[in-house]
Amino acid sequence: MKILVTGGCGFAGSNFIRYTIKNHPEDEVICFDKNECGLSLEEVKDNENFKYVQGDICDKEAVYSVFENEKPNVVVNYAKEHARSREYAKYFEVNVVGPAVLLDACAVYGIDHFHQISSAEVYGLLPLGREMFYSEKSVLRPVEQLSAAKSAADLLALSYYDTFQVPVTISRSVNLYGPYQRDEKQIPAQIIKALNDEELPIYGSGADVRDWLYIDDHSHAVDLIIRKGTPGEIYNVGSHNEIRSIYIARIILNELNKPESLIAYKENRRGKERRNAVDYTKIERELGWQPQEEFPQGLKKTIQWFVDKENKGKK
Repeated sequence: MKILVTGGCGFAGSNFIRYTIKNHPEDEVICFDKNECGLSLEEVKDNENFKYVQGDICDKEAVYSVFENEKPNVVVNYAKEHARSREYAKYFEVNVVGPAVLLDACAVYGIDHFHQISSAEVYGLLPLGREMFYSEKSVLRPVEQLSAAKSAADLLALSYYDTFQVPVTISRSVNLYGPYQRDEKQIPAQIIKALNDEELPIYGSGADVRDWLYIDDHSHAVDLIIRKGTPGEIYNVGSHNEIRSIYIARIILNELNKPESLIAYKENRRGKERRNAVDYTKIERELGWQPQEEFPQGLKKTIQWFVDKENKGKK
């Protein structure tokens, strides 16, 4: 199998690349990313079955060139643009136009599988205190701009399956965490702030509930989908590790022997505290996937990775 991983220098993409090279050494992996191949792919950059190609998924010429030269038979799209300030035009270009360029290339060159990495946040948020879970058939009601763009990309991908028979699958996962995550994301940011004895902001009362999935479990799910998934299908990926925001902060502080006085309560940006959770019965039933990492153990691994990274940076 020859796999083109777009956005492969990012947190989830790089973890998937390392997972694939470790578990499928016979496969070839091409990382296509506009960012340079850095720390996240340091351990695989010299592997003979790995190749890095710099390019932007919004650049048709660059995308078509990598399809022409590398001839991948599987494409996994991890690429996304995080909003910076309010430059939403660029934001939507990468998250919606980019997938369209990739899907066009898939239709022109022909592939065995195109997989779109999406998010459970396309479903919106659930009220607290209700044992409800979103299924793959739930109505899309995105709240924030990234999830709105992801919703559009999902619908676009499915339209290519219906119209051009591009073999498309989609995975919608809950919140991911683990090594190599961006420093400003919730768990890494709190770890780093705690290490530096800075306040940890908690919005509202900290009652927001999120389901957390360890990154290796996510990589395993995507691996199964591209090898055994049914074209035209959507797969929810969750873990039922539902944790309140305040508890995560307390666990981090406890693991690092820091006082809870570092917690600083802030006004809730949304006004209401919510819950995020999905039903992942489908991928469990059809592909035999189950999450393996319990949240306490996964969080300990993550904390240790960031501690080691901080210590290394100070030498």
